[in-house]
Amino acid sequence: MSTSTVPGTSSAPRTRRRPAGEVVLGVDTHRDVHMAAVLSASGAVLATDEFPATAAGYRDLLKCARKWGIVRRAGVEGTGSYGASLSRYLLAQGIDVFDVNRMDRADRRRRGKSDPLDAQNAARSVLSGRARARAKTGDGPVQIARMYKLTKVSAVKARTQAINQLKAVLVTADPVLREELAGLGNAELFRTCAQFTGVSSREDVDAESVVQATRITLGLLAHRIGQLSEQIRDVEARLTRLVKCHAPQLLDVVGIGPDTAVALLIAVGDNPERLDSEARFAALCGVSPVERSSGRRQFRRLNRGGDRQANAALHRIVFTRLRVDPRTQDYYERRVKEGKTRREFVRCLKRYAAREVFHLVRQLQPGPRS
Repeated sequence: MSTSTVPGTSSAPRTRRRPAGEVVLGVDTHRDVHMAAVLSASGAVLATDEFPATAAGYRDLLKCARKWGIVRRAGVEGTGSYGASLSRYLLAQGIDVFDVNRMDRADRRRRGKSDPLDAQNAARSVLSGRARARAKTGDGPVQIARMYKLTKVSAVKARTQAINQLKAVLVTADPVLREELAGLGNAELFRTCAQFTGVSSREDVDAESVVQATRITLGLLAHRIGQLSEQIRDVEARLTRLVKCHAPQLLDVVGIGPDTAVALLIAVGDNPERLDSEARFAALCGVSPVERSSGRRQFRRLNRGGDRQANAALHRIVFTRLRVDPRTQDYYERRVKEGKTRREFVRCLKRYAAREVFHLVRQLQPGPRS
């Protein structure tokens, strides 16, 4: 790593005395290169340097950092994106990795912005205790679920777009064709339209008409919808098997299905021990109460932060229980008699659900580590 030079002397770098104690590593991550900074326990900048975002670059980064002292903690920006691979490598080396947010605007205005400054700020965040969120390992069954979930979400979005396009084409189609398809449900409509491609493909291209082009378009869209539906079913089956294998205890809870369980597991990550209390998990899911008291009025509002997908999963659990769970229905009636509003008792129920889920996800059965 590079060292600083002394003003008014030769350009040769001045080598500082390397401490034998603990040092903190800070990394500003990018797609192709990472900027690393090493700070002493007192906050002095010992070295900064740039390394390629490759396996060899990760090894060189840690090797250079260890020349300055013992590395037990590291602050990494973007542990869920550009810094994901580096975080996994550092965790495998026994280093505690903390997810670091970018420098706040006021500090950036005072000090300026550069990659070395961002790397130093990442290390200072760990030293000061501002960075407390431990990075997810991303090397177990939850990472597998995250990949499948990503595929499913994009496939559902593309299928919805294709369905909307097919129905928009029908609106402007020839009346005869529109009457032929009128009254069909979605499944039958897609099957009927899918047959148009085979018939229309044998017709002379020079003799094509608007009606023929419409039928071909409907057929192609119907085939696309069918392919995407098949992909969604396949991914859903994989997700269900994954949950049953690694977190079957979640499926025994009223209101939790495979999709809800996957959302909660993704929020927790492959290392649930990084969440040391159920209150922290509730804050992560955005269901921890937030004080909004003033004067003699004592009031708490819903937390609008946190992981919104996990929050939506807890929301589904609550409203499913309001329909089918007698205990939840009794609680609802009791709260209504006490004068509680709908938002207030829903907040309480989501908080209770978060507490229950937290103790279940702590029992996550790990898969094979990479």
